[in-house]
Amino acid sequence: MGTRRAFDAAAADFAALGRYLWEPIGAATVAAAGLAEGDRVLDACCGTGASAIPAAHAVGAEGVVDAIDLSGPMIGELRRLSAGLPQLRAHEADATAWDTGGYDVVQSALGIFFFPDMTDGTERLIARARSGGRVVFTIWRGGSMVAAGRHLGRAVAAVTESGPPSEREPSLIDRIDQAGPYADWLSERNLSDVDVTVNELRLTMTPEIAWLVVVGSGFRGLLDGLEPDVVERVRERYLESLRADGVTELDATTLIGSGTVH
Repeated sequence: MGTRRAFDAAAADFAALGRYLWEPIGAATVAAAGLAEGDRVLDACCGTGASAIPAAHAVGAEGVVDAIDLSGPMIGELRRLSAGLPQLRAHEADATAWDTGGYDVVQSALGIFFFPDMTDGTERLIARARSGGRVVFTIWRGGSMVAAGRHLGRAVAAVTESGPPSEREPSLIDRIDQAGPYADWLSERNLSDVDVTVNELRLTMTPEIAWLVVVGSGFRGLLDGLEPDVVERVRERYLESLRADGVTELDATTLIGSGTVH
C-alpha cells in the first residue's frame, strides 16, 4: 500500500515528469505494440496515461482503450488529460482482477513488477488478450533509476538523522532485468514470437528534473510523513549529493517485451 499512496500523492508531479520520462517510455511501448485503427486495447497500471493516450490516438475513434490503475488521483489526472478522446475509458480498478477479455493488445508500461505476485499478475493480463493478440510489457533494465534512489536515501537519512533505508528484498524482477532472462521469462508465459527491445534513455539531471524524479515517482514514498521544511532540507541535501558525486545523467533504460498469445 505504501507504493500506492506514493503514486496517489505524486499524480500532478507524475504528469510533470512525464515529458522527460514516462511519455518517451510510453510512446516506445505503444510503438512496439503495433496498434492499428479499430483495435481494442487494455492498458494496465496506466498512471496518467503515458501509453494509454498515444494508444488512443493510434486506434482512432473506432477503437477502444480501457486504461486501468489502482490510484484514483492518477485516473483523475488521466481523465483530465484525455478530454476529447472518447475512445479512452479510464477506470480506477485492480488490473489483476479485471475480467473483460478479448483485447487485440494488452500493454503495461512499468507496471507488472508492482503486482504482489508478478508472474500470476502478468499471466492474468495475458489471459485478457484474444487468441492471436499481442501483449507488450515494459520493465526497467537492471541499474536504471538506481542512482536517484541511492542519493535520496542518503539525503533522508542525513537530514532525519536516521539509519540508511533498508535494502529491498531481492525478488523476481531482479532476476529478469536483462534482455535475455526477460525474454526467457516471457516465453515461459506461453507466448510466441517473443521479442525484447532495449530502449535506451538517459535523463539530464538538472536540479528541476532531478527533484521531479523524486516527487513524480514511487521514490516519493521516502518523503512520507516529513514536514515541508524537512522535505526542503532533503531536497537540498539530495541535489548536493548528486553534485558531489558528479551525477549529471540518470540511466532510465527500459526493456520492452512483446509476444503473441496462443
